[in-house]
Amino acid sequence: MEKNAPDDTGPVHVPLGHIVASEKWRGSQLAQEMQGKIKLIFEDGLTPDFYLSNRCCVLYVTEADLVAGNGYRKRLVRVRNSSNLQGIVVVEKTRMSDQYFPALQKFTVLDLGMVLLPVASQMEASCLVIQLVQEQTKEPSKNPLLRKKRALLLSEPSLLRTVQQIPGVGKVKAPLLLQKFPSIQQLSNASIRELEQVVGQAVAKQIHAFFTQPR
Repeated sequence: MEKNAPDDTGPVHVPLGHIVASEKWRGSQLAQEMQGKIKLIFEDGLTPDFYLSNRCCVLYVTEADLVAGNGYRKRLVRVRNSSNLQGIVVVEKTRMSDQYFPALQKFTVLDLGMVLLPVASQMEASCLVIQLVQEQTKEPSKNPLLRKKRALLLSEPSLLRTVQQIPGVGKVKAPLLLQKFPSIQQLSNASIRELEQVVGQAVAKQIHAFFTQPR
């Protein structure tokens, strides 16, 4: 495999239908769930956890990573600053890590402009990663995950799930908001008056506070 040293965010050759995975995932539930469905190649010293192609990678934030603090942010920033890679952040959103999720969400989506996909377990993550590999076979113009980095426009299912996590929104109001504000960027820039027209004053204030209050 060809990599750029020493930052390990440079191009990695990923054979079609394969995933290049960080050695730390060997023997994990996540890797075991993928075995038989896709071919894994393990390598030492990778900054991303999984390379889906030579241009797209996954950074996996575990429940333990979230609980431990903000150490995961350095990896995300390194990939975000790499001109070679489109990084997708997959995070374990569990009962234990739920309280830390909003800070990760704001940092990843708003500050870095990266795609964020929450999962409940490594089993769910394995299905998601395999699905993402299949997305790589599409033309870039038809793949919402490979659009311009700063567009902040996520694939529809993941965007819906992200908006549902905003306080006061939930599954009912999220689709209504996305009809009027089809991206996270537009939603975060909306005024309380604009939001009120969709969800009412109380929830509008909660949404506005979510995007504007300091972390």
